[in-house]
Amino acid sequence: MAALPGSDVVDLAAGTGKLTRALTARGLNVAAVEPVGEMRAAIELPARALDGTAEAIPLPDGSADAVTVAQAFHWFDGERALAEIHRVLRPGGVLALIWNRRDMRDPLQRRITALLEPHRAGVPAHRDDAWRAGFAGSSLFGPLREETFANAQVVDADGLTDRVASVSFVASMGERDRVALLAEVRALAGAGTVALRYVVELQLATWA
Repeated sequence: MAALPGSDVVDLAAGTGKLTRALTARGLNVAAVEPVGEMRAAIELPARALDGTAEAIPLPDGSADAVTVAQAFHWFDGERALAEIHRVLRPGGVLALIWNRRDMRDPLQRRITALLEPHRAGVPAHRDDAWRAGFAGSSLFGPLREETFANAQVVDADGLTDRVASVSFVASMGERDRVALLAEVRALAGAGTVALRYVVELQLATWA
């Protein structure tokens, strides 16, 4: 996160703190905002874990140099979230959106996607680009600057199953359907390991 200015960071929709841990490891002062209590309880010190949402951030005006959002901005009310993010940022602060998307050039990722698509049922997704509408209609931030990076994760059958089970709409499926889907996913890994190939997208927008 060399592109982040200053040391005070708000990690929105922090979940169990995966990105939060990486930020604190760099010596940053992180306030992790997460509305789900069970997830918030897993966020580790020295980060501060706060109950809140992107549309209602429990921090004062001008209290952050940067705001990060990993894999979550498409769930936000874009207009309200950008107004709140702008409020808590200091002038010149940066909003960083991070996405780890499946590389569809990878045959394994195409097979996983084919298994998941019948169960998606209109769930918001990063690839739909609907999340960009909030930026298009806002004068609070400058244009998005975008970079991409290759990423790969080597997993066994358990790791692959856990990864797919963590997808929001999979976690909320009925037990019988979820078990059947995850059995098909597990079979993709066989008895060895597989490489899940991703493209990491980073979008940066500066406080205007």
